[in-house]
Amino acid sequence: MRWVVLANNGLKDEFLAYGVIDEVRIEWINKVEEFKNYPDADVFFDLLFENDKERKNVLKQLLPKPVIVNSVIHSSKEIGYPFIRINGWLTFLKRGIIEASCLPDADKSIAEKIFSAMNRKTKWVPDVPGFISARVVAMIINEAYFALEEKVSTREEIDTAMKLGTNYPYGPFEWATKIGLRKISELLDFLYKTEKRYQPASLLQKEAKN
Repeated sequence: MRWVVLANNGLKDEFLAYGVIDEVRIEWINKVEEFKNYPDADVFFDLLFENDKERKNVLKQLLPKPVIVNSVIHSSKEIGYPFIRINGWLTFLKRGIIEASCLPDADKSIAEKIFSAMNRKTKWVPDVPGFISARVVAMIINEAYFALEEKVSTREEIDTAMKLGTNYPYGPFEWATKIGLRKISELLDFLYKTEKRYQPASLLQKEAKN
């Protein structure tokens, strides 16, 4: 079974965190155009996915073979193609569970077999922006920025308090750095269009632009 995976070094490490079964051979690529070089591959992963027309035109040529995209913000409905959508943000991909969604007519059983070959379980969630866990973490980070704006405490103290008090693997500012503050800001901005409780902290937005 031949897989083609577009990823950077950080995502590659997390992708391989649980290994893959012996039957899988992975071809690593650096650009989306390189997918065309592997017409006989069985599965395609775009872990650097961007929801733009040119990129989707390349990926749709790979169908009906499974195309799995790391699309946290944009839903499958918005993407418009039957790609399997996963939460592949840094720190989330190395978990033992793949958080995934897809259009109703997609074959979930095929995706589950693929994720099982990565020694992961599959958690199917509603096809909404941010999935579940990314929404929660983005809000935690946002609240930390509100607290910092109000001078409740320092970044370091907030990170320490959250790790010790909630047993989170990272403090909110540490987590934001690992994921990428721009991604957090983009998700909150997107959600805020329809749900006002996701209003981003002004300091978060400012730092995300730097």
